Amino acid sequence: MRHKRAVKRRYTNILYEYFVLVPIGVSLFVCAALLLMRPIFVSGHSMQPTLWDGDLMVASDLFYTPARGDIVVLNKESFFDGSPIVKRVIAVEGDSIDIDFQSGEVHLNGELLNEPYIAEPTYTEEGTVFPQTVPEGCIFVMGDNRNHSDDSRTPELGMVDTRCVIGKVYAVIPIGKLYESIKEQ
Repeated sequence: MRHKRAVKRRYTNILYEYFVLVPIGVSLFVCAALLLMRPIFVSGHSMQPTLWDGDLMVASDLFYTPARGDIVVLNKESFFDGSPIVKRVIAVEGDSIDIDFQSGEVHLNGELLNEPYIAEPTYTEEGTVFPQTVPEGCIFVMGDNRNHSDDSRTPELGMVDTRCVIGKVYAVIPIGKLYESIKEQ
């Protein structure tokens, strides 16, 4: 009888410890995730068809170095009233970028850039003269909706210092796209 009580008490203690530790563990995980990952909503149409207005992105800069093709969130104080913007990295330091606005083609290091993600070819000039070479510590970014995007073609944004990058977008919850599709029905 004494043995059964001891086993029952041990079992009860294990359950109690488990139920006390689970919320603590979950809380620690959520706090760590919020410190390492930043939830950010897309505002605007400059990244369509990849990202839609209202989509929720999860970005992080932990151990991140910008690379061509990455979608990044950045914040340049002198641009867009210092609000975060989301763009695609087209070129990194040392790369040569040239845009033919007649044909809508973008050339990276002398080669035509394959861009299946864009809404349409790049016809809109924003005031920057091309070709350009990306300076050390900078990136050249563009929106996927090229003719409706203020990006590195705009002298106000220009080449972006990598220290302005808030993080790379690692996940997207397509809330905005879902809302648009429901609204159309």
